Amino acid sequence: MTATITAAPVRKSIVVKAPPERAFAVFAAGIGTWWPATHSVGSSPMKQAVIEPHEGGRWYERGEDGSECQWGKVLAWEPPRRLLLAWQLDARFKYDPDLVTEVEVRFTALGTEGTRVDLEHRKLEAFAGDAEKVRGQVDAPGGWTLVLDRFAQAIAQS
Repeated sequence: MTATITAAPVRKSIVVKAPPERAFAVFAAGIGTWWPATHSVGSSPMKQAVIEPHEGGRWYERGEDGSECQWGKVLAWEPPRRLLLAWQLDARFKYDPDLVTEVEVRFTALGTEGTRVDLEHRKLEAFAGDAEKVRGQVDAPGGWTLVLDRFAQAIAQS
């Protein structure tokens, strides 16, 4: 009998002082201006992160040498409420077209207070025996927490 691997999703939330339309735009279209350069998987230093603005679009990085390294694809593009991305990086953070976990980002208006941004990285059991290791990495302070902090800084500076 094969053991079933389960891994709890990673959930992070942040409130930004911007309406959902602006928060979504900065997160998706502006990702190249705020994504941490340390979160690169290409062989060349990262010049820009890119999310193509449509369902089926690519999610990738462009290196300083012009090379591109895919991270996944856009599964749902629903501005200004929701973005669903396929994360297709394996436990060594190398692109694997057969691996799919999901990163869902929701943008909820908080009246005059701004927008709550909820990020959930789920289906981590796709990493099989590496599920808890990867979960620990993306749930660490340098994982999704850093990514959302950088996003919030970009909102505050724009």
